[in-house]
Amino acid sequence: MNEKWAQVREKLLGFWNQYSKTQKWVLASTAALLIFAIIMITYLFTRTEYELAFQNLDSTDAAAIMNYLDGSGIKYQLNDAGTSISVPSASASKVKVDVGSQGLVQNGSIGFAEMGASSSTIGTTDQEFKVKFRNALNGEIQQLLLSKQGIAKVKAIVTLPEDSVFLNEADKDKATAAVVITFKPGFRPKQEEVDSYYNLVKSAVPNLNVKDITISSSTGDLTPSSQLGGGGLGGQTYETQFAIQNEFENDLKRNIQQFLNPIVGMDNMVVSVVSSLNFDKKTSQENLVQPLPDNDNKGIPISTQDSSKTFTGQNGQSGGVAGTGQNDITNYPGSGSSGSSSSEEVSSTVNYEVNRITNNIDYGPYKVKDLSINVGVNSTNMTPEKLTEIQGVLLRVTRTLLRESGLDLTDEAVAQRVSVLSQSFEANAASSGGVSPSTLWLAGAGLLALALFGGGGYMMYRRRKSAQEAAELAAMPPAELPTIDLDNVANESQVRKQLESLAKRKPDDFVNLLRTWLVDE
Repeated sequence: MNEKWAQVREKLLGFWNQYSKTQKWVLASTAALLIFAIIMITYLFTRTEYELAFQNLDSTDAAAIMNYLDGSGIKYQLNDAGTSISVPSASASKVKVDVGSQGLVQNGSIGFAEMGASSSTIGTTDQEFKVKFRNALNGEIQQLLLSKQGIAKVKAIVTLPEDSVFLNEADKDKATAAVVITFKPGFRPKQEEVDSYYNLVKSAVPNLNVKDITISSSTGDLTPSSQLGGGGLGGQTYETQFAIQNEFENDLKRNIQQFLNPIVGMDNMVVSVVSSLNFDKKTSQENLVQPLPDNDNKGIPISTQDSSKTFTGQNGQSGGVAGTGQNDITNYPGSGSSGSSSSEEVSSTVNYEVNRITNNIDYGPYKVKDLSINVGVNSTNMTPEKLTEIQGVLLRVTRTLLRESGLDLTDEAVAQRVSVLSQSFEANAASSGGVSPSTLWLAGAGLLALALFGGGGYMMYRRRKSAQEAAELAAMPPAELPTIDLDNVANESQVRKQLESLAKRKPDDFVNLLRTWLVDE
């Protein structure tokens, strides 16, 4: 057995020694690359590809999913300190559907379904039932809020009042709710979405008012709108006002650019518009009373009443001496004349109807409170006369927009709100990091000079090194090369034997001999 292995070993050595050193390196590297390729192909086709199936899990949900995967015999990987789970890509879709259908991912919250699943056949005490009920209610609120867009995590705590027969209705405790919401990165809720959060919590808890709900996030408290009794803006009011202001500024900026484009060119100007708008809505009512026109300032007669009275009678004659009665005034003259008298009374009453006008006036949705316009133009081909004309146009535009602002629009006040700057844009570009053509030429010349200097230095180095090697070769003694007497050799086999013997005994001399033969040829 050992002899056979020795023979095999000698054959392998003979097969290996028949190649040159270069050929041996080629064969060894080829075999190594082939083995490495086989190993890599085998690893790529046999390894298990994992896909991220669940992320941002808490410990409760991660444990529930792991129990399901262990029971189903599905491999998995825990990542991110146990907050994410990866499963094989081939079964990732099926695992997601199964886990979702079983309700294993609840973000740490339980619902009312959990109360029935964990109920005992013996029963529970009142305190246990209250604790389970509150946990289930908190879980339901969390699941409701998690269904909204942009919410990553929710924690809710609801406090229910204690029932008591000794308290009046006004003295009873009220239900309260505290909610902390974590939004996904880059998400910012609108006011109408914040109102929907409050409505969900209010609808889920009986006898809960909006003022008793507190919803907080990482950016601060979320306030309900005035429509729900809060202090925030109602609905989309804030977004609408911001959009109106932005549209007003962009439209004014676009009009200024269209005006200046034929004069200075689009690339030779910079326009900035800053405005302040008043969004207070004002409603007034006017009740006017006016006579009819062309009617001598009179109205339409609607009723007329005329009356006439006539009286005729005799004057009475009093008896006695004047001023001597019990109730008379002393020496007062008495009436001693007699005769007839008559009187007449005439009256007329006319009722007129006038014009009654009622005007309900709703002022515009916004007014321009203040305005600032800044324009920068390229000083190239820009004369002072053009700058004056441009500034005059902008002053008139500003005065027109601020006409109803209530400000004192003197010439000086309007001029402070408009500025026209003239400056070279090329100089600014160069100072801000732009590269001018002259700089490029200088940089190219410097690189060319550096390349020429480096090439000249390398050539000088190569010449010195060649001269040094030639001097060293000349100083070395001539090597004594072995000689082979080819004249006395009978056949080629003897030449081959002598060469093999020389190669084994003196390999360096054998190499020098070959070099000499090659040089001679």
